[in-house]
Amino acid sequence: MTEPTIHSEHSASQSARPQSVHSSGFETRIAAFANGLVLGIARHWLALFNLAWGTYVILPFLAPIFMHLGLTMPASIIYGLYSFLCHQLPDHSYFLFGPHTAPLLPDLEATGMTPGLDLLGQRRFVGSIQAGYKVALCQRDVAIYGSVLLAGLVYALFRGRIKSPSLKVYALCVLPMAIDGLSQLFGLRESNWLLRGITGALFGAASVWLAYPYVDEAMQEVIDSEEDRMEAATSAPSA
Repeated sequence: MTEPTIHSEHSASQSARPQSVHSSGFETRIAAFANGLVLGIARHWLALFNLAWGTYVILPFLAPIFMHLGLTMPASIIYGLYSFLCHQLPDHSYFLFGPHTAPLLPDLEATGMTPGLDLLGQRRFVGSIQAGYKVALCQRDVAIYGSVLLAGLVYALFRGRIKSPSLKVYALCVLPMAIDGLSQLFGLRESNWLLRGITGALFGAASVWLAYPYVDEAMQEVIDSEEDRMEAATSAPSA
């Protein structure tokens, strides 16, 4: 009476084995994919960063182009997305296809914006046929993120030869933007497109100068660690 039981247990063992092998193989492929992804990001992080910042800077300029072409839906999507990231005040923004690239409030009110609007009403004004259409990022943000992109491209050329500045040097690079922005915020003075551009660009470039060497070092450690692990796994005797 025990023989069928033995046969049944043997059959169950045989049927479970392929499933276990299949599961192990699947997990191995997932692990290999994850490791390859981590290694790929570590090796190409700078290109990925530059691509991301380039996309972030270029998209806001597509909004006025779409508006000029009558493609209001994609333009509205871009304006809407960037409204969470930037105040988009029209007198602090660049305009395309209008008489003034950096219009002031009187210029805007003379070319289609309703006079006397509060700040919320002003930021909703994307432009008109007479005024042109605003870029979806303000002048300072264009300078900041544009300089981050340009500094990233420069870093790619001199990679390994650029060392991070001290925090004191970095603070000196940030200080002009802090003074310009805060004095304007508290109503002590009004900035202009040139000052916003210079101080924003200085901040963006200095931030890359500070951060990218550390990121590069960290990513190289990931590469070295992963390559050592893969070499150890390859040279290990199979069971």
